[in-house]
Amino acid sequence: MGKIRVKAFGDEAEEKKQKEKLDRKKEEKLSRAKSASGGKVEAEAEEKAVEPEAKIEAEPHSAKASRGKKEKFQKKQKAFHSTQYFALVKQVDTSKTYSLSEALELLEKLQRNKFDETVELHINTVSTGIFGNVTLPHGTGKKTRVAIANDPLIAEIEKGIINFDILVAQPEIMGKLAKVAKVLGPRGLMPNPKNGTITQNPEEVVKKYEGGQISFKTEAKSPIMHLTVGKMSFGAKKLSENIESMLKAVKKSNIANITLKSTMSPGIKLKI
Repeated sequence: MGKIRVKAFGDEAEEKKQKEKLDRKKEEKLSRAKSASGGKVEAEAEEKAVEPEAKIEAEPHSAKASRGKKEKFQKKQKAFHSTQYFALVKQVDTSKTYSLSEALELLEKLQRNKFDETVELHINTVSTGIFGNVTLPHGTGKKTRVAIANDPLIAEIEKGIINFDILVAQPEIMGKLAKVAKVLGPRGLMPNPKNGTITQNPEEVVKKYEGGQISFKTEAKSPIMHLTVGKMSFGAKKLSENIESMLKAVKKSNIANITLKSTMSPGIKLKI
């Protein structure tokens, strides 16, 4: 049989008295300290209580998120581009808009001489829905593969075989092309009356495209065009003539700003 603990009557009352006595001493001590400091003790206690939150609010969440995004972007840029690229960037005055002759001269200095880079124009237009055709005096430097739509070609497209850059079609075959529209549409290869690729004389259109004619249009949802205007091996004179022809076709009144670059170079802002 275990031990029985006997508790005398009056113990609980004594404990209660001792606890009340300690509480009174604490209150008296706090009251004396508060009187001596003129209320500063309580104010300091409150300040300490909110201090951790104040420190958190010192830098708003939006500012921290913005800083984090910027640092993440800079890391991606450094990972994507080489040290050589950043050295080239320093040669371009980003606050300046260059004349065409100045830009082409600078573009030559930005080459890495590993291959014959393609020269590109990136044009921000004043609106979407701008399109047309132009034949560049010296071509783009790339052979354009043009095909005429027919039953065998449609069968190849259904299999995922696409060996052309431009597809020309007669109006009567457009119904058959509808079943491969999901393949051609996202690639920008679907024949369209706006760029002249739906015609009763497809052979004539093929000759034009193979002779250097190119189509241009803004992106579906953005007022921007990405255009090829030649190769660096063309030299400044031929590139200048190609670019002038392109800008004339697009019309300068439709242009908000222009950036000239080659495949591996940073962009150069052009005067309109």
